[in-house]
Amino acid sequence: MTSQVSSPAEQADPAEQRGEPSHLAEQRSPAGGPGGTKEVRRLDRVIIRFAGDSGDGMQLTGDRFTSETASFGNDLSTLPNFPAEIRAPAGTLPGVSSFQLHFADHDILTPGDAPDVLVAMNPAALKANLADVPRGAEIIVNTDEFTKRPMAKVGFATSPLEDGSLDAYNVHPVPLTTLTIEALKDFGLSRKEAERSKNMFALGLLSWMYHRPTENTEKFLRAKFAKKPQIAEANVAAFRAGWNFGETTEDFAVSYEVAPAASAFPAGTYRNISGNLALSYGLIAAARQADLSLYLGSYPITPASDILHELSKHKNFGVRTFQAEDEIAGIGAALGAAFGGALAVTTTSGPGVALKSETIGLAVSLELPLLIVDIQRGGPSTGLPTKTEQADLLQAMYGRNGEAPVPIVAPRTSADCFDAAIDAARIALTYRTPVFLLSDGYLANGSEPWRVPEVDELPDLRVRFASGPNHELADGTEVFWPYKRDPETLARPWAVPGTPGLEHRIGGIEKQDGTGNISYDPANHDFMVRTRQAKIDGITVPDLEVDDPSGEADTLVLGWGSTYGPITAAVRRTRAEGHRIAQAHLRHLNPFPGNLGETLRRYDKVVVPEMNLGQLATLLRAKFLTDIRSYTQVSGMPFKAEQLADVFKEAIND
Repeated sequence: MTSQVSSPAEQADPAEQRGEPSHLAEQRSPAGGPGGTKEVRRLDRVIIRFAGDSGDGMQLTGDRFTSETASFGNDLSTLPNFPAEIRAPAGTLPGVSSFQLHFADHDILTPGDAPDVLVAMNPAALKANLADVPRGAEIIVNTDEFTKRPMAKVGFATSPLEDGSLDAYNVHPVPLTTLTIEALKDFGLSRKEAERSKNMFALGLLSWMYHRPTENTEKFLRAKFAKKPQIAEANVAAFRAGWNFGETTEDFAVSYEVAPAASAFPAGTYRNISGNLALSYGLIAAARQADLSLYLGSYPITPASDILHELSKHKNFGVRTFQAEDEIAGIGAALGAAFGGALAVTTTSGPGVALKSETIGLAVSLELPLLIVDIQRGGPSTGLPTKTEQADLLQAMYGRNGEAPVPIVAPRTSADCFDAAIDAARIALTYRTPVFLLSDGYLANGSEPWRVPEVDELPDLRVRFASGPNHELADGTEVFWPYKRDPETLARPWAVPGTPGLEHRIGGIEKQDGTGNISYDPANHDFMVRTRQAKIDGITVPDLEVDDPSGEADTLVLGWGSTYGPITAAVRRTRAEGHRIAQAHLRHLNPFPGNLGETLRRYDKVVVPEMNLGQLATLLRAKFLTDIRSYTQVSGMPFKAEQLADVFKEAIND
């Protein structure tokens, strides 16, 4: 969905600053909601979490609610959370799938610390998520699933709907399954088929409750089930039944409005976008700006597979995708495409990077442009395939034999994945080097509004291929030297195979400077190793920008990658309480910005939050000999703003 927003402004999230649920800050408007019979309350923001079995369609439900929220014009941030198994055990805690959406009438940064509304489709969903729900929040429960056996599966000796354990919450008991089956009784579906639409009933109810548009969801359902029109209409009917239930039942006496966030964005055309989709579009845009074909050599792996799926749809833009038989074949094909003159990409996650490491080293030796997209996940080994982590930084920096330096770029938000992909392509093409692009599962699966850029805003990435001899021998003979370098970038020529006179050797054995011939000479090897390192060290990256409004802060928070949202929200809270604190965020992790060392020395205390055990902190201590306060988390979930705000205040007061 795209929407027009016309008034440029940037506004801090007041509820995030206060650290309180949005329902505590609500404003009442006169009665007269839908039908003119129910009260409508205006809120500045809401956090909703849909939770159920992995087969209950919670991700689809959340996606649809998000799409309608984006089309309405709210700012938003999402957090999908699901098991690694395609169909995890039904009714169990490990099988719970959830989708959290934070939407507001102003600029927000995170999916929210705690849900204001929990939709629990079964006892497992309630138990798995109840600890995150603050007192006074609303819980919508599918009472049909709270029978003896499902409750026993998750350790409920008595029904939480009856034993008083939910008295601190505003509970709405709704027989979702029964109501859905009743709504679909005229469609001739089996009970099991009808039950599958209960997520659409819940979506309809929440859409009524928060005044979400409905037309596009109905269009989506008819398109999704176009080959099964009966199923399509059944889902539409369930969706409408949920809306009508909210309108007519006495249990929901109030509905809520969250106005569009018109003042939060610069003017432009916006759409909701996930990190993997933004990254895919960024790769396509980079190839078009470079006037090159885009080649993806990949092997499916969570959470990177969506990039392969998306790019395969865009052959009209000169995109070629190859789903290889394994990770090694995927990067081998991509490196071959780079040798052939394409903008080459391979996508993977941490386990795949381990398998690709030898070929990455070959790309370093051949000095060819290649993008290695690592959508990080919890490790080690297979680890937590569907959970997020930032633990591949040292692997990207050093995970190859020999001295094999590679630039590293990390996006900060889902939408920023677009710009980061273009930036990584710029470095790869300009300096003839493989480049790591480090996203993660939180960015990949989460979504937020993205302003669609104008084409003339994108950088010119066109390259010049070698076309003839570039060196003159002592006897006057003109020859082509494949390792004769550009004096500014130290990049070697890019010679497309088949160009007459540009034949040269490739392979992993050390090259002679200039000629590219095989060389075992110790002095030459020393020179080539140092030259490859100097090329990476000399890459032009912007200086680090520091946000220090007062100019008097003695504590700096430095982050990288997807920690940007939680860190920034926590910094806002900390400043709102009267504390002085500075913030900076790294996109370029190799090489570091030129002013990073001076920036670190300017502050008495530097706090580095990371979703690993302190990998960036280790690099900073080693390179700049600066004391770093490392704050780490490896739970598979992103930081919470309140959690980080407490850490920052402790550092300030220390």
